[in-house]
Amino acid sequence: MLYQFHELTRSILAPMSAFTNIGSQIFSNPYSPYAYIPNSKQISASLELIHRLGKDYEKPGWDINSVVVEDREVNVRTEIALSQPFCNLVHFARDLEPNAKPSPTVLIIAPLSGHHATLLRDTVHTMLTSFDVYVTDWIDARMIPLSKGVFHLDDYVEYIQTFIRTLGPDLHVMSVCQPTVPVLAAISLMAGAKETTMPKSMIMMGGPLDTRYSPTGVNSLAKTKPFSWFENQLIHMVPSRYPGVGRKVYPGFLQHAGFVSMNPDKHMQSHYDYYLNLMRGNDMEAGSHRKFYDEYNAVLDMPAEYYLDTIQVVFQENLLPRGLWDVRGVRVDPDHIRNVKLMTVEGELDDITGHGQTRVAHELCGNLPKADKYHLQASGCGHYGIFSGNKWRTRVFPEVKEFINNVDRD
Repeated sequence: MLYQFHELTRSILAPMSAFTNIGSQIFSNPYSPYAYIPNSKQISASLELIHRLGKDYEKPGWDINSVVVEDREVNVRTEIALSQPFCNLVHFARDLEPNAKPSPTVLIIAPLSGHHATLLRDTVHTMLTSFDVYVTDWIDARMIPLSKGVFHLDDYVEYIQTFIRTLGPDLHVMSVCQPTVPVLAAISLMAGAKETTMPKSMIMMGGPLDTRYSPTGVNSLAKTKPFSWFENQLIHMVPSRYPGVGRKVYPGFLQHAGFVSMNPDKHMQSHYDYYLNLMRGNDMEAGSHRKFYDEYNAVLDMPAEYYLDTIQVVFQENLLPRGLWDVRGVRVDPDHIRNVKLMTVEGELDDITGHGQTRVAHELCGNLPKADKYHLQASGCGHYGIFSGNKWRTRVFPEVKEFINNVDRD
């Protein structure tokens, strides 16, 4: 009933959101006489803030239409290279010169953890300056009919393998946060099967490979609650207004509430600063706030089977680092990986994935030569800073770029 109650609440708030949006424009539009009455800026800012707190946030577009490659701006076309029931493989095709040297191909595995893949827009845009980029664009589970079947963590691993086989073997795989676990599993299983489409490298950024290292608040919640609590309290059924009616999911609005509860003071201050910027006419700062929260507040539902598998396998039982994880009856053993170079990235200030949780990949991949492993500790970076924002562009990306280019030169 919680999902239905949430939908009812959104329906009640919708007229108020529309009204406050119109009211804000009435008191701010220079062609409106109400924009010149006393306290009009305060009224407009208050209405705008209420509107944004109450409105629905749909999945944002990628909005990557061009990129600068070697001092030349080129157009970018977004294409679906491969469509699966729960995920689209998106290609950002650059209109390069016919005689341009081919760029290394990078497959970015976006997290399926509540936000849309567009959260990696800055990651993609920056990578496009040097590489041919593909991204996993996960589909909101509430939009997937029950006829498409269920989706487990094992299916996630198989999706990654399918995408690697489609694009390989001259491929670099970058996983951001949550997918480091299924990516390492996928490549380990492919190596164990001696497949010929193995990627050249894997770049793992801020992922929970072993949550026993430096546990964070996210890890502690998974450890302190029994598995039955997640199953009984957090899993709900998609209501009738969506194509996925009847599907069991972990709703995005619950995940969003969890995100906000981790830093409530920070979000309250951000909204207060937004209000002040609106009153002062600081359009640039207000625009930055809108852009961030348009993305941050847009969430998706996750398939219940996948979410519960992740809680159990990754956060509660740590099956991968303990060497006890079986995918479709086959044991996952990273020691099978011998010819795939490894880079790990951790943020110094990451409060979601603790120190060592990603770097442990160097230990798990015991048969990789030390010379084929590289670790970057990104100073001053929080979780999002290692893949988005100025620190990503100026500190992390140059290291990632050099790593990939060095691998390609070998």
